[in-house]
Amino acid sequence: LLGRPSAGASAGTAGGGDKGGRKRTATAAHDSELAAVMDLVGTKSAKEKERQEQADELLELLHKPTARQASETDRFRTAGGSKLQEFCRHGTKEDCARLNGTGMPCGHIHFRRIIKPHTDVSLGDCSYLDTCRHMATCRFIHYEVDHTDAQRMRQGSAQLDPFARTATNRVDDDPFSRHYESQFVNCDIRTFPMQTLGKFPVIMADPPWDIHMELPYGTMSDDEMRRMNVQVLQDDGVLFLWVTGRAMELGRECLEIWGYRFVQELLWVKTNQLQRIIRTGRTGHWINHSKEHCLIGVKGDLDDRFNQNLDCDVICAEVRETSRKPDEMYDLLERLAPGQRKLELFGRPHNVHKGWTTLGNQLGKTQIAEPWLRQHLLDEGVFEPQDLAPMPTPPRDPLVPPWGGHDPPERLPREGMQ
Repeated sequence: LLGRPSAGASAGTAGGGDKGGRKRTATAAHDSELAAVMDLVGTKSAKEKERQEQADELLELLHKPTARQASETDRFRTAGGSKLQEFCRHGTKEDCARLNGTGMPCGHIHFRRIIKPHTDVSLGDCSYLDTCRHMATCRFIHYEVDHTDAQRMRQGSAQLDPFARTATNRVDDDPFSRHYESQFVNCDIRTFPMQTLGKFPVIMADPPWDIHMELPYGTMSDDEMRRMNVQVLQDDGVLFLWVTGRAMELGRECLEIWGYRFVQELLWVKTNQLQRIIRTGRTGHWINHSKEHCLIGVKGDLDDRFNQNLDCDVICAEVRETSRKPDEMYDLLERLAPGQRKLELFGRPHNVHKGWTTLGNQLGKTQIAEPWLRQHLLDEGVFEPQDLAPMPTPPRDPLVPPWGGHDPPERLPREGMQ
């Protein structure tokens, strides 16, 4: 009897349990109704769904390349996929095997340390690596591509030259095959009658700016740059102007003086032989330069001869000789304006390129490959026949028409002849 609850207690407990159950049921029902209301509020109406579908369709159309853009992209896409090979971030095979945790080197490309009798390993890596001007006597560590990896790079579908410091990710169909051979004019650009060369839709210039630093070449004053007669070389086209340091503002000023409007800037991020960002170098007033800028100016109207939005505005490429720019620029500009005449100002022998006209004062004997330009320069008395190298064999089916489809340049005034 002591362990049996009373009838009143049982009834009270049972009644309290029913109330708690009803309360929980009511709360659950309320939550369910609230969730249903929220779902209903969040559900888009038929009209809203229709508007969203239309907006999505419009965005897809805006971002979808046109048939022409798709065709041009496919034209310049590397056949068979990218042929570039990735370098191991650890550098050498020894470091790779030690740091990757497997005890074996990875399948990427590695470097090998060059240790000579005069090398002091305790000094570490040379800051300039393969651009060192005193490699024969430098006591720091230098590198070369590992020979086993180099042999592997030459085999298979890649077919790369591991020691060639040029752009290798090219299409199988050479876009320069129907261009005229490289032509170059050895001259003083400040006084050469550039109007005799005709018009060029694409110009690239790497001027010898006076950046108030000791340089291994002569420079031009700010006023000489402003007086450059660049405007006679283009009616409608694009100019890529390399600038650095204090020349960045002067470059923009020159673009305006020459009749261009600044539209964008291309950035070259400099890497060293080991494919790492340059952190020490020979340039920079306060901190070392790890990049260079190229101002892009447009003159006149760019018609459908120019392919816009194919490339991005950043190039990562190795540093080589002083002031030498990435070879990738030539492929980029060919994609931008395929089959058009192109001119490079302030070029040196390493800048001479098929399909381009190069002007500079270190180019040796002048070579003209375009028959009409050669004859015009002779007729104008700019050159005598003995001043010119033999004309290269022209392509069978030249992509560039005479004068690039423009009118021939006007004759020079007689009083301007020397």
